[in-house]
Amino acid sequence: MSASGSSDVTAAIIGGGPVGLAAAIGLAQNGAPTALVARKVAYADNRTTALLGGSVDFLIQLGVWRHCEDKAAALQVMRLIDDTGRLVRAPEVRLSAEEIGEEAFGYNIKNRMLVEALEARAAELPNLIRHDDDARAIRDEGTSVIVETASGTQFGAAIVGGADGRNSLTRQSAGITLRTRTLNQAAVTFNTAHTRPHHNISTEFHTPHGPRVFVPLPGDHSSVVWVTTPDEAATLKSLSDEELGLRAERQAHSILGKMRAEGERHVFPLTMQSPSQLTAGRVALLGEAAHVFPPIGAQGLNLGLRDAADFVRIVSSAYEVEGDASSNQVMAQYAQARRADIFSRSAVIDFANRSLLSDFLPTQALRAAGLHLLNIANPVRRFAMREGLAPWWRRQA
Repeated sequence: MSASGSSDVTAAIIGGGPVGLAAAIGLAQNGAPTALVARKVAYADNRTTALLGGSVDFLIQLGVWRHCEDKAAALQVMRLIDDTGRLVRAPEVRLSAEEIGEEAFGYNIKNRMLVEALEARAAELPNLIRHDDDARAIRDEGTSVIVETASGTQFGAAIVGGADGRNSLTRQSAGITLRTRTLNQAAVTFNTAHTRPHHNISTEFHTPHGPRVFVPLPGDHSSVVWVTTPDEAATLKSLSDEELGLRAERQAHSILGKMRAEGERHVFPLTMQSPSQLTAGRVALLGEAAHVFPPIGAQGLNLGLRDAADFVRIVSSAYEVEGDASSNQVMAQYAQARRADIFSRSAVIDFANRSLLSDFLPTQALRAAGLHLLNIANPVRRFAMREGLAPWWRRQA
């Protein structure tokens, strides 16, 4: 940092996951001097992400999608199947992207391949300074934010975007408190090969313990997110590839033929997390630093990428007009832009999960009626499909 106390960069992004990389790329390609603080590590996790329409558009704008488009599978149809076995059951709901004039709702891709594409694009930007290290300290000193890496390097930034996950150092350093609710559920993620084609149909089975989703991958392969009790999750993780494939085949009622699990499987205890505020001083939160909820409706990373898109838009605009992005107005604009989106998505996902788990008959009836309405009311169904891709107020912006 210079002796005068001025910032070395306009923005520092903390965290090298998809959200942090996207925010850093967007700012740098828009001309704002940007630093990314994140270790480059091999992404061994075999989880996947269903990138919905707006996320794909953002990745196209960033010049990232061309690096990974051929590694993704289109999601053209989504099926919702009530597999609860309860007295009050919802009808099967089939949602087609063609009905709202889209080729696909989005594309499913392995996170490893998405991160590789983001890293490839980041390496093309001379305006992006990469600190291949973890952040050790983040101090907002009023006129700038001092970022210190684990190896002792220090630099100043006009603003900081914390995209460093649910255990965010950025959030803690900013003094932002966190509300956490632990759920009695866990998600098991794994990939499978199967003998029947998926026809680009994503199928979600609703069970009394949570949703179990089979999402297309290229070829005769699918990714699975299996939400269940913590005890059953531990059992599933311990099974052989053949045994887990058989369990998946039975859960999918053999619609994909014989199945065999491939590669590692991971178990994630489910929680709901929300910070008391999205910004503090010169610090803003993005991605899982700003919101954590169950993996329902492919909303998690897509919401985080919308955080990144809004952060890039607001900060870039301030930098282009004023040559600076450190005013309180910038932080206020970001918080205002994200608050309704994050709150509404979190509330909908929480309600969807609670209503599925509930043994209260009126709640089950309300859920079944809502899904029945999707089947018979075309305008409602089309609105729901468009809303799943992006909030209505964002589409009209």
